[in-house]
Formats: sequence, C-alpha cells, structure tokens
Amino acid sequence: MAKILFVITAADHWTLADGTRQPAGFWAEEALSPYQVFKEAGYEIAAATPGGVPPTADALSLSPEFNGGEAGAERMRTALREATELAHPMRIEDVDIDDYAAVFYPGGWGPMEDLPDNAESGKLLSEWLASGKPLSLVCHGPAALLATIGPDGTSPFTDYRLTGLSNAEEKQNGLADRAKWLLQDRLVNDLGADYREAEPFTPHVEVDRTLLTGQNPGSAVPLAQELIKALS
Repeated sequence: MAKILFVITAADHWTLADGTRQPAGFWAEEALSPYQVFKEAGYEIAAATPGGVPPTADALSLSPEFNGGEAGAERMRTALREATELAHPMRIEDVDIDDYAAVFYPGGWGPMEDLPDNAESGKLLSEWLASGKPLSLVCHGPAALLATIGPDGTSPFTDYRLTGLSNAEEKQNGLADRAKWLLQDRLVNDLGADYREAEPFTPHVEVDRTLLTGQNPGSAVPLAQELIKALS
C-alpha cells in the first residue's frame, strides 16, 4: 500500500523579534484533517521531524475557540490521540523518498522556527522535486522551502507559483508586527516565488507542476484532496 510522508515541525515555540517565545507547534487541523483524507483514500502514513523529536500540537489549535466549541475541540483532541503515526516520527535524514508516494508539510507557527534553515528538510524537498513525485505544503509549511535556497541565492523552487499564509492573515493573527519576518515576504523576496493569495482565511490552493500549496488552515483539506488527485 502506498505511503504519504508527513514532515512536521519539532518546535514548540516561535521566537519573536523581541526574543519572546510564542507557544507554538504544528496546527492540528492542518495535520489531522489531511491525515483523515489520506487514510480514507487508503494510504498509509509515516512521519518525520527534525531530530526525530515527537511533534507538539499548538494548544490553541486544540482549543474550543478554534474548533467551534468544546465538542469540536474534543473531536480534534481525539483525532490527535488516534493519529499514532504522527507521534512516532523518524529523523528527516533517515527518509528514503523511494518509500513514499508524496510528502505533506502541515503548518502552524512551529515551522517558522525550525524549518526555514533545516538543511535535511531542504535537501529532502529538493530531491522530492527532482523525483517528479508530488509535494504539498500548507499555511506556514512553505517556510520549509526557504531551506532549499543555495549559496548563490537560487532555489529549485524559484519562479514556482505557490501560496502560504499571507501578510494580511498574519496581521489578523496579531503577531505580524512582532515577527522577525513574514512568510509571504520571504517567499517573494528570498525564494523568488510567484506568490498568490486569496482573501484572508478563505480556502485557496495553488498547483504548479508537482508543487501543491495551501494558503491557510481552511485550505488543508482542499490541498489534501488535490494531492490525492495528483496521485491518481
């Protein structure tokens, strides 16, 4: 049975410009909803993190505030407990891409902390692109693409059309003015991507060749569905 690899942040915080550590991790909806889509489509799941560290779900993403009330929050917490593959990751450098049909990077503020300069993740993404297999990243997950920028300032993802959490959305999150940098800015200015955005927090997916990206949490399921189409 074909497998999909989740590459997840190992960070439990995001360091802001003033040195404050914002509690963070991966955003539960962006991992668990696609996880369910993939499982229902018959795929097996594996996970990898920097250092093989068990990932942390952002506590906010498990709260009633972000799940439509306590019942929704409990469903999300239950889904997290049941997604046992995500709790037992391998190290990124131990991944053999031949073992997987596709890769999926969930977002959350955690990826802003440990994935933009993670050499193992950057190497994995570059090799995945060269393999011709689909790769997908959602919300803050595309921050991982920054690790593919070489010493000459170029990346294999330069000029790709993509999306990710917008500056407008980060402002609505309340941390834009305290961040060291914003994802949209660096995807455009450093990666040289053809960045596209929709209205804040509306589902939006971009597909350019084998690269699939989603803008925000509400884009996670549509992105997962697009990945399934790419694999069929």
